[in-house]
Amino acid sequence: MSSSTTSPQSFFALHEFGSLMLAHIVLMTIAWFFILPIGVMLSVARSRLAVFVQLSFLGLHSLGLLVGTIYSGKTPDLYENNVHGKIGWIVTWIVVAQCVIGLAKLAASIENAQNAGVEKHMDFIPISTEALAQHHQSESMRSVEHYRYSNDSGHFTASESSRTQSISSSCDHSEEEQQKIREYEDTHTDEEYGEKQGLLGNAKIQRVAARISAKLSKRTMRVLNIVYDAVDCTSLVLGFIAIVSGAAVYGGVFRGNHVFNGLAHTIKGGIFFWYGLLTLGRWMGCFVEFGWAWNVKPPVGVVSSRKAAIPSAEFVESFVIFLYGASNVFLEHLSAWGQAWTAQDLEHVSITIMFFGGGLCGMLLESKRVRELLNTTILTSPAAHASQSTRELLNPPKTYPFSMNPFPGLIILLLGLMMSSHHQASEVSTMVHKQWGTLFVGFALARAVTYILNYLSPPSSYLPSRPPSEIISSFCLISGGLIFMASNKDTVMAMEYYNLEAMFSFTVMMGLTSFLMAWAIIALAVKGWAVRRRQASSSQSTAGTA
Repeated sequence: MSSSTTSPQSFFALHEFGSLMLAHIVLMTIAWFFILPIGVMLSVARSRLAVFVQLSFLGLHSLGLLVGTIYSGKTPDLYENNVHGKIGWIVTWIVVAQCVIGLAKLAASIENAQNAGVEKHMDFIPISTEALAQHHQSESMRSVEHYRYSNDSGHFTASESSRTQSISSSCDHSEEEQQKIREYEDTHTDEEYGEKQGLLGNAKIQRVAARISAKLSKRTMRVLNIVYDAVDCTSLVLGFIAIVSGAAVYGGVFRGNHVFNGLAHTIKGGIFFWYGLLTLGRWMGCFVEFGWAWNVKPPVGVVSSRKAAIPSAEFVESFVIFLYGASNVFLEHLSAWGQAWTAQDLEHVSITIMFFGGGLCGMLLESKRVRELLNTTILTSPAAHASQSTRELLNPPKTYPFSMNPFPGLIILLLGLMMSSHHQASEVSTMVHKQWGTLFVGFALARAVTYILNYLSPPSSYLPSRPPSEIISSFCLISGGLIFMASNKDTVMAMEYYNLEAMFSFTVMMGLTSFLMAWAIIALAVKGWAVRRRQASSSQSTAGTA
């Protein structure tokens, strides 16, 4: 494709107030790329620190939003009716709502922890309730004595007499009960509360928490928890959409009819990008309770019946491939709607049919019922059940419990080979497509190595086996997905205008992928740390009460 003679009108080419745009990009990158993932991991770990990290994220996001609004007011509208601004405001209100819900949950947990702590300690103190009440009353009276007015004459009045009688009545209790009361109060303020102590020890926070908790019913809290968890599950994807739409508006791409080509590459490449992060998560052990972490799937009793009923990861991969093929059959001609079909359109439709059929085959292979039906011939043979020795040979092989479904890898291998030799309108576009096609081939080969390792030595533990080949699989998918997104027509035209070679996008995406994977591993490690910290605090609290 020949280079344009004039620069595309975009914010990237606009140099006025560039420092404001740079500040907006930096603030949003820090908020969404660095702080938000940590907040999500702490929230998944049910750590009290999550709400404070989320408030920090909200503060940086708000500052970035303010800088972006100022920049928009000072510069011309070079991308009319762009979607980034709308997405930005939607995401802003969603994260604000999550922070508000997080504060409400924190207030309720403080109130519940305070009440539970008092009840637990009361269960272990063999003293009368009247004695405890009178003790607290006497303590409050003594505190009143300490704050007497300066103009008090100090004469012995009737009110003081009643106060003295109250104190005397509490002193009538045995020294043993008084000692137990003091032990109760010492235990109540002990360090066993861990991270709760800083909050529970503040009277103002306790009062505010009590007021908020009183206004929230159990049903309301259940609804808020569902909304909060839903935002947790989708906030990273929302951030991804906001960042990608911001890059498109900043670069001035996807205008007019080109939006269909841009959306196709962005959505498809984004799917492979998140597929790569999912593969990395499987290697780290994120879905170990589903049996997705290349481990023995835990049965009911070790995990809940709902988790035990989750299908295999290969079934989910095959279903996504099937769904992609079923939906994109009708979308491949969308950018040229009403025009004649070209050979390239038919090629793309053939690829979607391959996804449809390959995904369906993969789901059938994952069906236990289908596999049993395929074994019908030998299982129903009378000769196979004739003797003890033949019946022993009917035991399932060691590889049966583990999915070794080749279809997800095979479909992506074929897609990579097709794209590596797919003719494009320019040399740069051809090279960029060849890059992500080759990376997808690399994923398929690495996945084949994983299956070979599992076939030779099947997993024997509930813990993740972490085959090293899956690190390569995730790297190829993440980097290939990013380059796939950048292979749209408008981005390639911009690369040609600025005399950038295809290797430029390749090297940039390789570096970004490496850093992304490192940060993902750190974020998951923070989650593990938070879970252990919470469990240690809970164990200390339980030991202290016992």
